[in-house]
Order: sequence, then structure tokens, then C-alpha cells
Amino acid sequence: MGQFVIDRDALVAFTQELVRIPSVNRPEDGLTEQPAADLVAGRMRAFGWDPTIEEVAPGRPNVIAVVEGASPGPTLLFEGHTDVVTEGDPQAWSHPPFGGEIVDGRLYGRGSADMKSGVAAMLYATAAVAQAGPFPGRIVVAALVDEEGMMLGVKDFVARGHAQGVDAAIVCEPEEREICTVQKGAMRLRVVAIGRMAHGAMPDHGVNPLPALARVVELAATVEAELQASVGEHQHLGLTYVTPTVLSAGSAAQMNVIPREGWVAIDVRTIPGVDHAELRQRLLKGLEAIQDDTRVALALEIVEDRPPTETDVDEPVVRAVAAAHEHVYQEPAQYGGVPGTTDGTILWRDAGIPVVVYGPGGKWIAHQADEYVEVDDIVACAQVYAHAAHAFLTGATGAT
Repeated sequence: MGQFVIDRDALVAFTQELVRIPSVNRPEDGLTEQPAADLVAGRMRAFGWDPTIEEVAPGRPNVIAVVEGASPGPTLLFEGHTDVVTEGDPQAWSHPPFGGEIVDGRLYGRGSADMKSGVAAMLYATAAVAQAGPFPGRIVVAALVDEEGMMLGVKDFVARGHAQGVDAAIVCEPEEREICTVQKGAMRLRVVAIGRMAHGAMPDHGVNPLPALARVVELAATVEAELQASVGEHQHLGLTYVTPTVLSAGSAAQMNVIPREGWVAIDVRTIPGVDHAELRQRLLKGLEAIQDDTRVALALEIVEDRPPTETDVDEPVVRAVAAAHEHVYQEPAQYGGVPGTTDGTILWRDAGIPVVVYGPGGKWIAHQADEYVEVDDIVACAQVYAHAAHAFLTGATGAT
């Protein structure tokens, strides 16, 4: 099959429109994903689709369209998110963070790679497949909220039943031409320490939680080293990390007062082979020992628990993307892994959907100042998505 018909200028202009919307979740400044979702819904309607709009939280709507084929067949999900992380200090940017400027073939702006170009490409690819003629099955196109936070959008998507009947998903995150079939898991933990407040001049009258928290930081390093030694390094994901990220004595901290309590946050990133339940028990055992030694009460809170995911390279959706990539880029498919988690983690965990992550932009440029995506990459990825969808839906996953 040749190229699908995709309007390059319209695709790039739509990506620019999306990037120019500051869809940071900052409600105190009047910013949410709502304007980006409205733009996506409007483009879906222009393609002749009837999008479903479901508010997950105030001003934070998921936008979902189902494009039906002409005959029964499998269901493929294209998934992306409309939220972006903060732009940070605008002075750190060489180009306006929400300008959507194109300079020397690169489209600059917050969310250009992560992942408004992917959202635009999946929309235009699906439209191209629909315009090319009858196809079996159906394509679900979902632009969801809050991927950069607690993934409320995809959790709501699954809870409302939209994942039922989906046979595979392509998550359109920036992966720099890599077909990512594995993703790191994530555990976000909080250890709270409760002691007894006292005057700094009379520490013997209190129970200081801070030395106990210092021991917790040491425990994190010990557990990390043990896991790295026992599980080893994944070829695409690297090592497991157990990283303390926040250490706090609370807002009432004062230099001449031993605080009553404090807490430490720990960001755990795991690879396949690490059992999260076993890891939790290992941490609890260590905390019990610290508690016994220090007389400080310690409590472990699990804020979020996302397992590592792994999709077999022989899954039809992976073969479809690989064949499409080789057809469009005229180069061998390269496989890789996602260093963080994506909405695909929840689709895999909660709905059992095989997931492949693939999209325009560099995986290391996300969240940085002067984030950009190559314009040619947006257009090429839209072609890959169209070919992959056609191959998956027709069962022609050996070639495009």
C-alpha cells in the first residue's frame, strides 16, 4: 500500500494551535485542559465524527471518538493526553513556551513533543484511514486529561467502560522512532514520622523524627542497591531506582524547635522482575527496625502504584507498528522502553490491553525548556499510525 492522504499543512497548523494553548493544570491561574479538549473535539467534528466529552474534574474533560469500520473486526485505540507540565521560567526559553513557532524545521513549545504532536498525528491518521475506504473493526481515538498527574483521565476512561472490547492500544507519546513495548513501573511513597515536639535547647524532652527520616533515606539507598544487584539491568529500561525526592518537617518548622512530625517522599521506578508487593514488605520491615531503634512512629503511605508493563513483540499491534515504521521511514524497526509511565500503564494494568508506545519527538526533550518536535517527524508518524491501524485492523501485520 502507498501513502495515506494526510494534509501536511493542516496537520502541522493544528499541532501549532494545540501547542499555543497553555493546557497546564493550574486552576488557580484559570488554566486547565478545557480549551485543548475543545479544539480536539472541534477537529473531530470537522472529520465527521461524534465525540463524547466527559468531565473527569472541573474543566478537565476527556474527549473520545469512535470511528466505525464497514464490517466486524478488531478494535484499535489511539490514546494521547491534552495536559502539559509547567513551562517553568519563560526566560529560560529561546522561543515562547506557548508560541508554537517553527524554526529550521522544528516546532517549539511546551507540549510540542509531550505530546500534542502525537495527539494531532493520531487524529489525522485516523481520518486518513477512514477516507481511504472501508475497513473492518473500529478505531477509538481518545484525548485524555491528567496524564502528567495522577492519570485521572485514563482511570476514568477505563471506569466508564470505554476500554471494554479494545484489542490493542497505540499510545502516541514521544519515543524518538523507537517502538516501546516495555514501560517502567512507578511507586510513589510517603513515609510519615511522628515524634514529640520539644524546645531545641532541651532535646531530651522530645522525640526527634528527623534522625529517623535520615535512616529512612538510608533504607531507600539500601533497598535500591539490593534490587539492582538481584534483578539486574533491563536492556531497554535500565536499573530499578528508589529515590528520595522530598524531605519535610512541615510548614510549622522552626530552627529552635524539634518538630513533632516530618515526612519523606520516595519515587520508586521498577523494571519487569520487581514484585511491588514484595518491595513494600521489604520497606515495611526496614521501617519497623528504625521505629524500634528511635521510638519514632513511622507509617508508609502508598500514594500511587503502577506496575512495569511488557507487551510481547509478537503481538499483532507491535508487528503492525514495526511494519508501518519500516515502510514509512525505510529503516529497520528499533525497539525500546519508556523510562517513565504513560496512560498505557493503566490500560495494561486495569484493562489487560496490549500496549505499544510510539510517537513523534525525542523522549529526552520532554519537560525541558525549548521543548521541540521535528515537523517532518509529526507527518511521518501520522503515516505510521495510518499504516499500523490499517495493518492491525485487516490482519496484515506482516507487511504494510
